Amino acid sequence: MAFSKKEEFTKDDVWLADIAKAISHPARIRILKMLTSMSTCMVGNIVEKLPLSQSTVSQHLKELKRVGLIEGEIDGPKVCYCVNNKTMAKAKKEMDKLYSIICNC
Repeated sequence: MAFSKKEEFTKDDVWLADIAKAISHPARIRILKMLTSMSTCMVGNIVEKLPLSQSTVSQHLKELKRVGLIEGEIDGPKVCYCVNNKTMAKAKKEMDKLYSIICNC
C-alpha cells in the first residue's frame, strides 16, 4: 500500500502544488480569465462560452472553489461565481517566489 509523503514537505509547498494542480487544465484557466473580466458570473454564462457540458464546467468550478481561487454565492436556483482576490494574490506571491528561486532572477 502506498503512503502519502505530503507531510515531508512544507505546508506552503503542498498548498502551492495544490493550486498548480487546480489550474493545470485549460478550461480552468479560461474560467479564471472569464471571471476576472466579468467580476461575477453565473454558471450558465460560463457554459455558453466553453465547448463543455454544464456538468463538466461545474466540476471545473468545484475544483477551483476547493482550492479557494474562486467563491460561489447562491442566488436563488443559480450560483454566482467570482475570483477570490485574496487567494489569487497569495498564489501569485508564492509562484513569484518559486520562479525567482528556480530562475535565479
